[in-house]
Parts: sequence; structure tokens; C-alpha cells
Amino acid sequence: MPINKKESLIYTSLMCFFMVYIMSVYNIVLEIGFSSQAFIGAWVSLPLALIVGFICDVYLVSPNAKGLAFKFIKEDSPLILKILIISTCMVTGMVICMSLFGAIMHNGLNYNLFKAWLINIPRNFVMALPLQIFIAGPIVRKIFRGIFPVGTIQDIK
Repeated sequence: MPINKKESLIYTSLMCFFMVYIMSVYNIVLEIGFSSQAFIGAWVSLPLALIVGFICDVYLVSPNAKGLAFKFIKEDSPLILKILIISTCMVTGMVICMSLFGAIMHNGLNYNLFKAWLINIPRNFVMALPLQIFIAGPIVRKIFRGIFPVGTIQDIK
């Protein structure tokens, strides 16, 4: 895991990119079916979704999710338990935020917004949690540790 602000910024950027893109593809596939258009549509919408996701992660979800997670995690807890609890808290918060973003983007600000948001939350959660735990988390941690090997300190300059 990141040990300073520079590492945290890079880790968050990698994770946001991976999760936002794959979840965007997933939501477009649910809407139009599996095709190359799902990947293209997700790529086109990526910049705005990435900005919103990054802001939600850094300023809203991460501080609250980690605060909640560390109420259940002890210092001597196994690493896998720490990863699972933090991931679950983070995914829950991000799914709530990004499902609202998706509902606004696809439905606009109208009377159907709340309904669309509530429908999006569980359908996104069932994809996002396994994606985070089994695919995105391990891949991003491997990439991150390739850049910042365990035990090195990379100070912000």
C-alpha cells in the first residue's frame, strides 16, 4: 500500500483508471449489449468519469471508507483481511457515488433520477466488488509494487 502522498496519488490514479473504465464498459454492455461500441463508448466517456471518480475517491469516499475499515482492522490482522475490509468499504462508497454519476449522465436531472440511481447501486456493486478483489486490486498492486518496491520510500519533491 502507498506510504506517502506521491505513492497514494499514483495508486489512486491507477485504481481509478482501471475501475472506472471496466465499470463503464460493464454499464454500457448492460445497456446496449456486448460489442466494440461498449469499449469505444467507455473510452470516450472516460475523461469525465475519471475526474469525477478521482474526486469522489480522494475527497469523499477514501477518508470515510478507511476510517470505517480501520474500526474493524487490528494492527496484527492478516493482510488479506485488511485488503478485503478496505476494498469492501471503498467499493461500497464508490458504487454509491459513481452510480449517481451514471444515473445523471444517462437519465439527466429528472424525476427518474432517484429510481435509476437505486437500480444502479446493486447492479454495479455485484460487479465492482469481485472486480476490485480478484482482478483490479491484484493487478494494480502488482503494477504499483513494480514502480514502488516494498520498503522503499519515495518522497514528494
